[in-house]
Amino acid sequence: MTQTPQLITVLGSTGSIGVNTLDVLSRHPDRFRVFALSGASQVDLMLRQCAQYKPRFAVMVQPQAAASLQEKITAEGLKTDVLCGAQALDDIAAHPEVNVVMAAIVGAAGLSPCMAAARAGKRLLLANKEALVVGADVFMSAVQFGGATLLPIDSEHSAIFQSLPQDPSTWDARVEKIILTASGGPFRTRAVDSLKDVTPDQACAHPNWVMGRKISVDSATMMNKALEVIEARYLFGLPPDRLEVVIHPQSIIHSMVQYRDTSVVAQLGTPDMRVPIAYGLSWPERVHSGASALDFKKLPAMTFEALDDGDHSKRFAGIHLAWQALRAPAGSTAVLNAANEEAVAAFLEQRIRFDQIHAVNLASLERGVPSRPTNLQDLLALDAQARATAQEQIRKLRA
Repeated sequence: MTQTPQLITVLGSTGSIGVNTLDVLSRHPDRFRVFALSGASQVDLMLRQCAQYKPRFAVMVQPQAAASLQEKITAEGLKTDVLCGAQALDDIAAHPEVNVVMAAIVGAAGLSPCMAAARAGKRLLLANKEALVVGADVFMSAVQFGGATLLPIDSEHSAIFQSLPQDPSTWDARVEKIILTASGGPFRTRAVDSLKDVTPDQACAHPNWVMGRKISVDSATMMNKALEVIEARYLFGLPPDRLEVVIHPQSIIHSMVQYRDTSVVAQLGTPDMRVPIAYGLSWPERVHSGASALDFKKLPAMTFEALDDGDHSKRFAGIHLAWQALRAPAGSTAVLNAANEEAVAAFLEQRIRFDQIHAVNLASLERGVPSRPTNLQDLLALDAQARATAQEQIRKLRA
């Protein structure tokens, strides 16, 4: 029997996750068809994607980029409709013809279309961790309201999901703790007192993964793992004291679940984002991802380090902000995320030092006295307030 292809919207198709998603989709044209793509400003890449995948819609967030894309689409004779702006992102995420939404927009900008997809009951492949870090209970309420299927795409959260029992109602009773693994990034062995001299290019040179600049910096500071701890709290429902992080430099074990009987179930694989992407697209089935298989005869020795080993507690001070934010008033995780986005942007623009990112995040979190957000507008207002606080801290550091 011929299978009707699933229609896919890829939010953030010009980023690394989006590009990998399209690679997986291209391997299974009988199962998946691209319905809509979105990007921020990379017009030429979006044009190539439109020519190859022939989406009905392409959204560019920046008006100038949208105008340029429309001109080139017309010149090429392509039939893709070009849209612009935040509302267009919501529209292609919630479109009634769409079956699956890959949410790969970096940062809080991806929150609104994620909420739209959740309320519309889509299968939502979540590569944008900020939807949960910022949205928290508000976002999860939208998922429940719409009856959406939420599948994690971060390699760590996908590994946890694959290692948990199939029935979520049993997780609390059967699981002792969740253990997220972290590579340690490019500065795992670097002297702490030399971190003040780190350049943006050095921070973006991850030893195992090819990622965008913002998430690469987050990996170098370990803030990505702090955000992933917060995300795991809301995805899997376990309290913060049952979430643990261990450094695993080889990035072969992507995360683990320890059960009440002390058994540990782990998911292993090559460090290739196409593996969790393919799993999310095809769940509960599995399809070929294009990634290389592990060759156990050639694997290096796998090692593990505690966060408090040696200088790690100083080197990766940001990781501890996850538990601080989760125990603080509702909305604190949104404050932490906004502050970190501003701090990382300031570092990449060389307005603050690498070691000052944590100072901005800590000061913003401690200064934030958030009211309890109940809807998207509350979250956006809280996000704006936290960014203003972070910018104030950045100005103080530059004074």
